[in-house]
Amino acid sequence: QVQLVESGGGLVQAGGSLRLSCSCAASGRTFNSYAMAWFRQAPGKEREFVAAISGSGGVTYDGDSVKGRFTISRDNAKNTVYLQMNSLKPEDTALYYCAARAGLIKTTDYPYWGQGTQVTVSS
Repeated sequence: QVQLVESGGGLVQAGGSLRLSCSCAASGRTFNSYAMAWFRQAPGKEREFVAAISGSGGVTYDGDSVKGRFTISRDNAKNTVYLQMNSLKPEDTALYYCAARAGLIKTTDYPYWGQGTQVTVSS
């Protein structure tokens, strides 16, 4: 069983920054055995992959729309994954979800999800 709780969302002006956090509580496996990812979904749009990070933190993947602006990281001692978002644009407005999967890093196939945190970027 894996429980994920996101925080850090809010309202920010275009060009600003936010850092999202996702705290993980998992039974049976250590946090570093899970690849972690962030996804987002804007109203009326499909869910979109944002970024992923391997269990050790040594491998990361970024979605095309956020490359060079967003950075995913993790602190395995704190069971937490982060998403640093810089140079935010109005089109980044969405509900941001944290997700986890046991094993290798991927951009899809994440069975565990948090409830989401809202990010709104004003122009």
